[in-house]
Amino acid sequence: MYQRAKSGIACILISAIFLFQSCGAYTFSGASIPEEMKTVSVQFFENNAMLVVPYLSSQFTEALKERIRNQSRLSIERGEAHANFEGRITDYTVRPVAIQGNERAGLTRITVTVNVKYTNALKPELSFEEPFSASQEFSLNQGPLEAQQQKLITVINRQLSELIFNRAFANW
Repeated sequence: MYQRAKSGIACILISAIFLFQSCGAYTFSGASIPEEMKTVSVQFFENNAMLVVPYLSSQFTEALKERIRNQSRLSIERGEAHANFEGRITDYTVRPVAIQGNERAGLTRITVTVNVKYTNALKPELSFEEPFSASQEFSLNQGPLEAQQQKLITVINRQLSELIFNRAFANW
């Protein structure tokens, strides 16, 4: 009986070793960043939307940097890097999505669209340029837009940075 348990444990250990060796550069964040990629640069994302929120550009840029810091081992550089993110905020809209009986918006949606150019210097075929959008709904019953906007933009920036990170590093 002892011999059987011992051989069972050995099989589990051997299986675990093969499993972890086959994962290569995979991380638990879902990112599959090549070992040779060490640096990334994130340029400032200028706000070119018709409706401009003064702090949106800086907060979005920092949210993307923070996502990279927290979800990868990459070092953020100011100049030349193995990967580069640049782009601009192209749209910021506030629209009603649910009208109440008194013709007031029951729910309103903020949508932010960012055009991102990602350049992978090590594997140029993985580079892309495309728009990403995220939105968040809120109720004016909870206060005016100005009172809720900061929190909503934080949530939207988190969503956008996740979409962009996954597109660049998780190939989703």
